[in-house]
Amino acid sequence: MKKIAIAMLFAGSTLLMADGAALYAKCAGCHGQKGEKSALGKSAVIQGQDAAKTVEQLKGYKAGTLNQHGMGTLMKGQVASMSDADIQAVADYIAGLK
Repeated sequence: MKKIAIAMLFAGSTLLMADGAALYAKCAGCHGQKGEKSALGKSAVIQGQDAAKTVEQLKGYKAGTLNQHGMGTLMKGQVASMSDADIQAVADYIAGLK
């Protein structure tokens, strides 16, 4: 019985892990499917950007302390509901875009 409970717990926690690709879907409208676009003609291309840099930027936007290229208000709304795990997952996903 313990093995079944442990297996169910592990399976449930795996489902709760953030999916970077799914999270990135809302970013693609401005940044492009592969992060290849300059969002609204203002931002740098994020394709392949270092995950640590993306995490720092997204946390800055979320906190309202970053307003890069005048995108602070827009980006704050985009990341407001993201958890730290979500931010890390999407940053890892962006880092792998080619």
